[in-house]
Amino acid sequence: MSDETDAALDTEGAEEEGGGGSKKKKGLGLAALLPNLLKFAAIGLGALIFIVTVAVITYNILNKGGKTQTVIPENSPYVGTRPQYSMFSAIGLVRTRTKDPTPHAVIVEMVIGYDQNDAQGATELTARIVELQDFVRSFFRTKYAAELQPENELQLKREIIELLNTQMLNTAKARNIFFKQLETMET
Repeated sequence: MSDETDAALDTEGAEEEGGGGSKKKKGLGLAALLPNLLKFAAIGLGALIFIVTVAVITYNILNKGGKTQTVIPENSPYVGTRPQYSMFSAIGLVRTRTKDPTPHAVIVEMVIGYDQNDAQGATELTARIVELQDFVRSFFRTKYAAELQPENELQLKREIIELLNTQMLNTAKARNIFFKQLETMET
Protein backbone atom coordinates (compact mmCIF):
# COMPACT_ATOMS: atom_id res chain seq x y z
CA MET A 1 0.00 0.00 0.00
CA SER A 2 2.77 2.29 0.52
CA ASP A 3 3.40 2.11 -3.18
CA GLU A 4 -0.15 3.13 -3.84
CA THR A 5 0.10 5.95 -1.35
CA ASP A 6 3.31 7.16 -2.93
CA ALA A 7 1.73 6.95 -6.36
CA ALA A 8 -1.36 8.84 -5.19
CA LEU A 9 0.76 11.49 -3.58
CA ASP A 10 2.83 11.78 -6.76
CA THR A 11 -0.30 12.29 -8.91
CA GLU A 12 -1.73 14.83 -6.45
CA GLY A 13 1.57 16.69 -6.41
CA ALA A 14 1.65 16.60 -10.20
CA GLU A 15 -1.89 17.99 -10.41
CA GLU A 16 -1.04 20.75 -7.99
CA GLU A 17 2.12 21.58 -9.85
CA GLY A 18 0.32 21.34 -13.18
CA GLY A 19 -2.61 23.41 -11.95
CA GLY A 20 -0.39 25.88 -10.18
CA GLY A 21 1.96 25.93 -13.16
CA SER A 22 -0.81 26.84 -15.59
CA LYS A 23 -1.89 29.68 -13.32
CA LYS A 24 1.67 30.87 -13.15
CA LYS A 25 1.99 30.63 -16.98
CA LYS A 26 -1.16 32.70 -17.45
CA GLY A 27 0.08 35.30 -15.01
CA LEU A 28 3.53 35.26 -16.52
CA GLY A 29 2.17 35.18 -20.13
CA LEU A 30 1.72 38.95 -20.34
CA ALA A 31 5.01 39.53 -18.56
CA ALA A 32 6.72 37.11 -20.94
CA LEU A 33 4.95 38.71 -23.94
CA LEU A 34 6.06 42.25 -23.06
CA PRO A 35 9.74 41.77 -23.96
CA ASN A 36 8.70 40.27 -27.31
CA LEU A 37 6.38 43.21 -28.00
CA LEU A 38 9.14 45.67 -27.09
CA LYS A 39 11.56 43.79 -29.31
CA PHE A 40 9.22 44.03 -32.34
CA ALA A 41 8.45 47.68 -31.61
CA ALA A 42 12.20 48.43 -31.51
CA ILE A 43 12.73 46.55 -34.80
CA GLY A 44 9.86 48.49 -36.42
CA LEU A 45 11.19 51.81 -35.14
CA GLY A 46 14.70 50.97 -36.33
CA ALA A 47 13.34 50.02 -39.78
CA LEU A 48 11.41 53.29 -39.98
CA ILE A 49 14.49 55.33 -39.05
CA PHE A 50 16.55 53.42 -41.63
CA ILE A 51 13.98 54.00 -44.39
CA VAL A 52 13.71 57.73 -43.64
CA THR A 53 17.52 58.08 -43.56
CA VAL A 54 17.91 56.31 -46.91
CA ALA A 55 15.13 58.43 -48.44
CA VAL A 56 16.70 61.70 -47.26
CA ILE A 57 20.16 60.71 -48.49
CA THR A 58 18.77 59.59 -51.85
CA TYR A 59 16.79 62.82 -52.23
CA ASN A 60 19.88 64.91 -51.48
CA ILE A 61 21.98 62.94 -53.95
CA LEU A 62 19.38 63.27 -56.71
CA ASN A 63 18.75 66.92 -55.89
CA LYS A 64 22.50 67.65 -55.74
CA GLY A 65 22.40 69.33 -52.37
CA GLY A 66 19.29 71.41 -52.92
CA LYS A 67 20.36 73.11 -56.16
CA THR A 68 17.55 73.39 -58.67
CA GLN A 69 17.99 71.43 -61.86
CA THR A 70 15.70 73.61 -63.95
CA VAL A 71 17.40 76.51 -65.70
CA ILE A 72 15.13 79.22 -67.06
CA PRO A 73 16.67 80.94 -70.10
CA GLU A 74 16.78 84.73 -70.21
CA ASN A 75 14.17 85.06 -72.94
CA SER A 76 11.78 82.54 -71.40
CA PRO A 77 8.12 83.56 -71.19
CA TYR A 78 8.05 82.21 -67.59
CA VAL A 79 10.30 84.87 -66.08
CA GLY A 80 8.45 86.86 -63.42
CA THR A 81 9.12 90.37 -64.74
CA ARG A 82 9.53 91.20 -68.37
CA PRO A 83 12.93 92.66 -69.17
CA GLN A 84 13.18 96.03 -70.88
CA TYR A 85 15.05 96.21 -74.16
CA SER A 86 16.54 98.97 -76.21
CA MET A 87 14.93 99.07 -79.62
CA PHE A 88 16.68 99.32 -82.97
CA SER A 89 14.15 100.44 -85.58
CA ALA A 90 16.41 102.00 -88.24
CA ILE A 91 15.91 99.05 -90.62
CA GLY A 92 12.81 100.73 -91.99
CA LEU A 93 10.23 99.35 -94.40
CA VAL A 94 11.37 96.44 -96.57
CA ARG A 95 9.43 95.19 -99.61
CA THR A 96 10.06 91.84 -101.26
CA ARG A 97 8.30 88.83 -102.82
CA THR A 98 7.64 85.35 -101.43
CA LYS A 99 8.90 81.99 -102.73
CA ASP A 100 5.43 80.98 -103.98
CA PRO A 101 4.93 80.04 -107.68
CA THR A 102 2.51 82.95 -107.88
CA PRO A 103 4.54 85.49 -105.91
CA HIS A 104 2.99 87.43 -103.08
CA ALA A 105 4.26 90.85 -102.07
CA VAL A 106 5.59 91.13 -98.52
CA ILE A 107 5.91 94.43 -96.69
CA VAL A 108 7.86 94.25 -93.42
CA GLU A 109 8.87 96.81 -90.85
CA MET A 110 10.86 95.11 -88.11
CA VAL A 111 12.32 96.29 -84.80
CA ILE A 112 15.13 94.46 -82.99
CA GLY A 113 15.12 94.42 -79.18
CA TYR A 114 18.58 94.13 -77.60
CA ASP A 115 20.01 94.46 -74.08
CA GLN A 116 19.43 97.90 -72.63
CA ASN A 117 22.95 98.36 -71.28
CA ASP A 118 24.72 97.09 -74.42
CA ALA A 119 26.43 100.16 -75.91
CA GLN A 120 28.52 98.03 -78.28
CA GLY A 121 25.31 96.37 -79.52
CA ALA A 122 23.82 99.70 -80.55
CA THR A 123 27.02 100.60 -82.39
CA GLU A 124 27.16 97.25 -84.19
CA LEU A 125 23.50 97.37 -85.23
CA THR A 126 23.94 100.89 -86.60
CA ALA A 127 27.11 99.89 -88.48
CA ARG A 128 25.31 96.92 -90.07
CA ILE A 129 22.14 98.73 -91.16
CA VAL A 130 22.52 97.81 -94.85
CA GLU A 131 23.33 94.19 -93.98
CA LEU A 132 20.26 94.04 -91.74
CA GLN A 133 18.00 95.41 -94.49
CA ASP A 134 19.42 92.80 -96.89
CA PHE A 135 18.97 90.09 -94.25
CA VAL A 136 15.28 90.97 -93.79
CA ARG A 137 14.69 91.05 -97.56
CA SER A 138 16.42 87.72 -98.19
CA PHE A 139 14.82 86.05 -95.14
CA PHE A 140 11.27 86.83 -96.25
CA ARG A 141 12.12 85.98 -99.88
CA THR A 142 12.76 82.35 -98.79
CA LYS A 143 9.31 82.00 -97.18
CA TYR A 144 5.97 80.95 -98.63
CA ALA A 145 2.89 83.08 -98.04
CA ALA A 146 1.40 80.35 -95.83
CA GLU A 147 4.43 80.62 -93.50
CA LEU A 148 3.82 84.35 -93.07
CA GLN A 149 0.35 84.01 -91.54
CA PRO A 150 -0.28 85.61 -88.11
CA GLU A 151 -0.37 82.24 -86.33
CA ASN A 152 3.25 81.62 -87.42
CA GLU A 153 4.68 84.95 -86.19
CA LEU A 154 6.22 83.48 -83.04
CA GLN A 155 8.09 80.87 -85.09
CA LEU A 156 9.26 83.57 -87.53
CA LYS A 157 10.55 85.68 -84.65
CA ARG A 158 12.47 82.73 -83.19
CA GLU A 159 14.06 81.96 -86.56
CA ILE A 160 15.09 85.58 -87.07
CA ILE A 161 16.61 85.85 -83.57
CA GLU A 162 18.56 82.62 -84.07
CA LEU A 163 19.88 83.67 -87.49
CA LEU A 164 20.82 87.16 -86.31
CA ASN A 165 22.68 85.88 -83.24
CA THR A 166 24.50 83.04 -85.00
CA GLN A 167 25.24 84.40 -88.47
CA MET A 168 24.95 88.19 -88.52
CA LEU A 169 25.85 89.82 -85.21
CA ASN A 170 29.16 89.55 -83.33
CA THR A 171 28.81 91.41 -80.02
CA ALA A 172 25.15 92.46 -80.04
CA LYS A 173 22.53 89.88 -79.18
CA ALA A 174 18.99 90.15 -80.48
CA ARG A 175 16.68 89.33 -77.58
CA ASN A 176 13.32 90.01 -79.20
CA ILE A 177 11.81 90.87 -82.58
CA PHE A 178 8.79 93.09 -83.08
CA PHE A 179 6.90 93.60 -86.33
CA LYS A 180 5.52 97.10 -86.77
CA GLN A 181 4.13 95.89 -90.05
CA LEU A 182 3.98 92.45 -91.69
CA GLU A 183 1.67 92.23 -94.67
CA THR A 184 1.39 89.64 -97.40
CA MET A 185 -0.57 90.48 -100.54
CA GLU A 186 -1.21 88.44 -103.64
CA THR A 187 0.09 90.15 -106.80
